[in-house]
Amino acid sequence: MATIEEQIKSLEEEISKTKYNKATQGHIGKLKAKIAALKEKKEKAQAKSGGSAPGFEVKKSGDASVALVGFPSVGKSSLISQLTGAESEAGAFAFTTLTCIPGLMEHKGAKIQILDLPGLIKGASEGKGRGREILNVIRGSDMVLYVLDPFQESHFNVLDQELWRSGMRLNQPKPQVFIRRTDRGGIVVRSTLDQSNLEEADVQDIIRSFGIVSANVVLRSDATDDHIVDTLAGNRVYTRSVVVINKVDLANEEDLKRAEAMVPKGWPILRVSAKTGEGIESMKDFIYDNLGFMSIYLKPQGQEADLEEPLIVKDDSRVREICVKLHRDFVRKFRYARVKGPSAKFDWQRVGLDHTLKDGDLLTIVTRR
Repeated sequence: MATIEEQIKSLEEEISKTKYNKATQGHIGKLKAKIAALKEKKEKAQAKSGGSAPGFEVKKSGDASVALVGFPSVGKSSLISQLTGAESEAGAFAFTTLTCIPGLMEHKGAKIQILDLPGLIKGASEGKGRGREILNVIRGSDMVLYVLDPFQESHFNVLDQELWRSGMRLNQPKPQVFIRRTDRGGIVVRSTLDQSNLEEADVQDIIRSFGIVSANVVLRSDATDDHIVDTLAGNRVYTRSVVVINKVDLANEEDLKRAEAMVPKGWPILRVSAKTGEGIESMKDFIYDNLGFMSIYLKPQGQEADLEEPLIVKDDSRVREICVKLHRDFVRKFRYARVKGPSAKFDWQRVGLDHTLKDGDLLTIVTRR
């Protein structure tokens, strides 16, 4: 009987030989679902035997973390040194960084952890070059920052494919696909809008290929086969990503444009030189702006609001995240909060822990004594 790896390889070969279009999307989706189910089975077996990679020990700190991703010797260590002052052994040869080197960049009131990781190589998602350990750290970061060499334009596609295979979905919204297993009744599909990619039968076939025979499915977006498979897998990470092209001091305009053409349309790109320092200050703004921070102004009870030093937090933060950031006891002792600003329906609206804040809000937190 074929091993799990052999079964996965056979299914991937069949996908590569199948022309992708609307007529074949359902069939390809079924193959992808089978691969996802096999990978889940493999991961469970590895976890049971203690064979899964533990990952590097990286303690998260600051307001957000950014993982530098690139092939060996593209200049990641030099960049983190320029941004944070953190030092990792660097030289003009491959595989210099052997572990995760964290540095802290302070910019516009935010403390941003920058992670210098060993270079990724082709096959990292299958464990090559400590790939799984590195990818585990990347999956836990708030943003992926690709560092590219303008003379190696093929590197981006290799790196992006490895992150995709590890379950990362970069600069993509989480699909509005909801699948709930049921005990009986078969697979019932409901949609809140017209589906242009998949027929109802395609959705049902993909889900059955994952080993589910009865479920309630709700589609609230125009779903693709990947959306269905990703929802079934349940381990996908949706995060932001930006691209920095290093070594601009050595490259001409043609080299740089060729490298930029490899990057998906709409992705933020910045040109820098770690050697000369060109673009480093702009890179600080580039990281800060793309992480999506916002300013929240705190107003203690009975006191004036502090409008000079706002609290810098992620732009999807709720009152709960503010409480955790301020003091570990604030959530336990929380009574209510009052908000004035863009997220409030009226001035000093009373809200709970799950109220989502907006940039510029004034916030008062009331706790039990």
